Amino acid sequence: MAALLGRDDQALSRVPDQARHPWLSVATQRFGQTTALSQLLLGATLGFGMTFWDAFLALTIGAVLLNVIAVAVGVIGQREGLSTAILTRWTGFGHAGSAMLGLIIALSCTGWFGVQTGLAGAALADVSGVLPTPVWSLVFGIVVTVIAAYGVRWMAWTAYVAVPAFLLLLLWLVLTNVNDIGATLSSPAPGPSIGMMTAVTLVTGSFIVGAAIAPDMTRFNRNEWDVVKQTVVGITAGEWVISLAGVVIAHGLGTTDIMGVISSSSGWIGALVVVTAVLKINDWNLYSASLGLVNFFDAVFAVRISRAQVTVMVGFAGSFLAATGIVHQFSHFLVLLGVVFPPVTGIMLAEYYVVRRWRNEIISTRPLVPRSAPSWVPATVVIWPAAAVLGELSPFGQSSVNSLVLAFALYVSAGRLDLLRMRTRRATNRKVVGEASAA
Repeated sequence: MAALLGRDDQALSRVPDQARHPWLSVATQRFGQTTALSQLLLGATLGFGMTFWDAFLALTIGAVLLNVIAVAVGVIGQREGLSTAILTRWTGFGHAGSAMLGLIIALSCTGWFGVQTGLAGAALADVSGVLPTPVWSLVFGIVVTVIAAYGVRWMAWTAYVAVPAFLLLLLWLVLTNVNDIGATLSSPAPGPSIGMMTAVTLVTGSFIVGAAIAPDMTRFNRNEWDVVKQTVVGITAGEWVISLAGVVIAHGLGTTDIMGVISSSSGWIGALVVVTAVLKINDWNLYSASLGLVNFFDAVFAVRISRAQVTVMVGFAGSFLAATGIVHQFSHFLVLLGVVFPPVTGIMLAEYYVVRRWRNEIISTRPLVPRSAPSWVPATVVIWPAAAVLGELSPFGQSSVNSLVLAFALYVSAGRLDLLRMRTRRATNRKVVGEASAA
């Protein structure tokens, strides 16, 4: 247990060169994030209202937008070796904004961890007939918690197993439920028509949060080219392979009820589709939640707590929420939390690449973390929520992309007008609590 609780994965420090991973290892985990049940459901929604090739075009356009965002912010994470929440201290948010973002990431990812764990628990309970859903949810949640607590190496091996297994099970699902795949490629949409703009909006909105917190993963990449490769392969292949499978099923069966198709499939096969889909994304939900909370406690209470210990506590909390079913009451709240992430990315990109008010601080101190950071930046306090609200209320375009672009433009304008003034500074060196090592 002591060894387990020493797996900190540089939660508050830069990832050193010797701890970086081959690009294929990180790409497999990125692909695991995009090959989720949500992408299958997205594909079914598009396929029900579009032809196969129109859906393919919408998925391609959406993937290009997501790739641009994920690569741009991911390169920052790779260069600096820092997680999303920590990076924001020097990319426009300061200690206070970073603490708030860390808490939002923790709440959002813990909530989705609970939702996904509940799905896996229900699937296992249906086919086993031995234990009820709450017990299976707890068991599954604990397994994922252990994997995430051990860190990215265990998560990489989980992806190596779960991703191929999910793909094989998905292929079986398509082949057993769609009699003539060739005919579906030229068949008309079985449901009400969906416009191309609406479709692209659905595609980009489905993974904008994952793109926004890309540094949590890309900080383990060895160079910028690795970030590009892993992002393009992970996101594009995820959109094409998984979502197009949903399109084919929707055309072949004339339904968007993917979960119904899975549950009606042969016993354990259907359950394993759900379990492998959830497993390879839920460890990252928990991992990002722990990084957000570690940053929150460091920024607010001036103490460093072990990421692995936080992972265990959050994992048990999320598993309990899944077992009790409480987490489903907060699904609308979780969707609402997703609105705040795109403006964060816009501000980070504007500060790091254009305004550069604090960029020299973070670059000049490599491989160490800067000794201090702004306490808070008043202009960001205004730009962040304003961009989120205006982007969401905009009558045109995609709300997530709108809010990201708007936040970028407002922050650059504030920089040009010399409005980006910090309010005092905070030291970043803190007392370490419960951390066995920084390995």
